[in-house]
Amino acid sequence: MKYKYDNETDILVITLSDEKPDFGAQKGDIITHYNKEYKPVEIEILSASKTALDMFKAMVLAKKVAAR
Repeated sequence: MKYKYDNETDILVITLSDEKPDFGAQKGDIITHYNKEYKPVEIEILSASKTALDMFKAMVLAKKVAAR
């Protein structure tokens, strides 16, 4: 697994495999690239700093709810 962050565009790319992606699907600020067998090979996170912060907030909230 490899990570690459571009500070200028605020995009984080997580490479899961050396395979070449055949297609991608976007949901919100996350684009997942797949091979022919629908195996994820790369994930792009757009607006990565905001997306990461939102994910962290959701995890903290979930932990507080679970602790009740």
